[in-house]
Amino acid sequence: MTQTRQLFGTDGIRGVAGEFPLTPDSVYWIGRALGHDLVRVNAKPRVLIGQDTRISSRWIADRFLQGLASVGVATRSAGVITTPGVAFLARSQGFDAGVVISASHNPWTDNGIKIFSRDGYKLPDARELAIEKEIFALLQDSSAAPAADSTSGSTSEASSLPGDESLRQAYVRWLAGSVSADLSRLRVVVDTANGAAAAEAPALFRAVRVSTTFLHSAPDGQNINDNCGALHPETVAHFVAESVASGKQEERFDVGVTFDGDADRAIFVSKAGKIVDGDAVLLVTARSMMAQGRLCSDTVVSTVMSNLGLEKALAAGGIRMVRTPVGDKYVLEEMVRLDAALGGEQSGHVIFREYSTTGDGLLTALRLFEIARLAGVGLDELTADLFIYPQRLVNVRVRDKKGLQEMPAIAQEIRRVEDALAGTGRVLVRFSGTEPLARVMVEGPDLEQVESFSLSMAEAIRGEMGE
Repeated sequence: MTQTRQLFGTDGIRGVAGEFPLTPDSVYWIGRALGHDLVRVNAKPRVLIGQDTRISSRWIADRFLQGLASVGVATRSAGVITTPGVAFLARSQGFDAGVVISASHNPWTDNGIKIFSRDGYKLPDARELAIEKEIFALLQDSSAAPAADSTSGSTSEASSLPGDESLRQAYVRWLAGSVSADLSRLRVVVDTANGAAAAEAPALFRAVRVSTTFLHSAPDGQNINDNCGALHPETVAHFVAESVASGKQEERFDVGVTFDGDADRAIFVSKAGKIVDGDAVLLVTARSMMAQGRLCSDTVVSTVMSNLGLEKALAAGGIRMVRTPVGDKYVLEEMVRLDAALGGEQSGHVIFREYSTTGDGLLTALRLFEIARLAGVGLDELTADLFIYPQRLVNVRVRDKKGLQEMPAIAQEIRRVEDALAGTGRVLVRFSGTEPLARVMVEGPDLEQVESFSLSMAEAIRGEMGE
C-alpha cells in the first residue's frame, strides 16, 4: 500500500509562513533532511537556492540554508528568480539540487519549498516520502534547532536576499537564444504579478526586441498575486480592450500575458480581449509542432482538468490527448513514459520537453509569440475553432481528506450527476494537493445544468465533511 505524504503536496511543501511546517525550526530541519539525502549520493553536494518576492522568503531561505550547511552542503543563491529558472540552472550548471522558496499563486502570507533534482526534475513521490520521514524523525528526536539570527523570521523585513546576478543572466540568455523569429513588431502588455518574473521579464523581452508594457511589476513583499497575475487575467484583458478602444493603431496591443508569482505558468489575452488559458495554448502549440514534425507520437499530455473541448479539437487534427492527475510533475512523468514532447495544464503550466523539465511561463510566452508571428495571425484566429464546454469548479473547505466515495451521500450524488450527463460531460471530485479543499468540477454542454450539478455535489460534500 502506497504511503501518503503529509508535508509534500503536488508542488512541494506549502503553508502559512511562520506556522508549521514553515516555522524557523521546521524549515531548518527540512534543509538538514534534504542535505542528508544529498550527501548519501555525493559527499560534497552543491545546492542552488532561489526565491520569489514574498516578505517571508528571505528568512525561510536563510533557515533552509542553515540546515543544509549543518551537514556540509555548499550553496549558491540566485536571489529572486522564477521556479523554472532554478530548474534550468540546477541541470545546466551541475548543482546536486535546486530549491525554490515560493508558494506560486498563493497569497503573500503563504510560502513553500520546492525541490528539484540535479536533472531539473521535481523529486519523485518516493524520494519526497523518504525525506519527509527524516524530517519527522529530526523534529521528534532532536533538540531545538540552532537559534535564528536577529533578522531570521522577521515578518517586517523585505524579501531581498542577495543573489548571484550571473545566474539569472545565464537563464535569460538561454531563453532569448531559443527564439529564431523576429518579434520586434509585437506590442505586448505583461503582468508579472509582482512576483519573480519582475526580476527577469524586462531583460528577456528587451533581448528579443518585443515592445513591452509592464503591469504589477513593483513587488513590495506583500503584493504578490494581489488581484493581479495569472489568477486575474481580466486585468490584462481590460488593459488590452482599452488599447483597442483608443482607436489608435500605434497604441493597440497584439497580445497580453500574465504570470503567477513564481512564473511557472502563463495565461494569455488575445487582441480581442479573449482569455487564452493553458488548454488553448496546448492546442495552438500542438498544431504547430505537429506541422513541423516535432510532436512525438502525435500525443499531448494534459490533466483531468483540461476541457473536453481541447480533447475533441486535438482529435480532429489527429492528435491524441492523455490525461494525468493534477500537477505538472505528473504531466512530466507521463510525458517521459510516453516520450511525448508537449504537455501541460489548463492553469497555464505548459511543458516543452525539448527545452525544459517544468512549466515555464516565460518560455511559453516566447513559443506562443513565435507561432503567432510566423503564422501572421493573432491568438483569436489560432484558437477560433476551440469550443469550450461549460465547466464549473467549486471548492469546499474540509475538516480532513477521507475517501469521498466511502461516504454514501457523496457517492450517491456523484452517481446521480454522472447518470444525468449520460456521457455528454465529465464529473471530477478530488482533494487539493496543497490546501484543505475538496474540488468539485462538472463539465457539460449546458451551463445551467453544469452549475446546478456542481453546487449540489459541493453541498453534499459540505454536509458530510465541511468545516
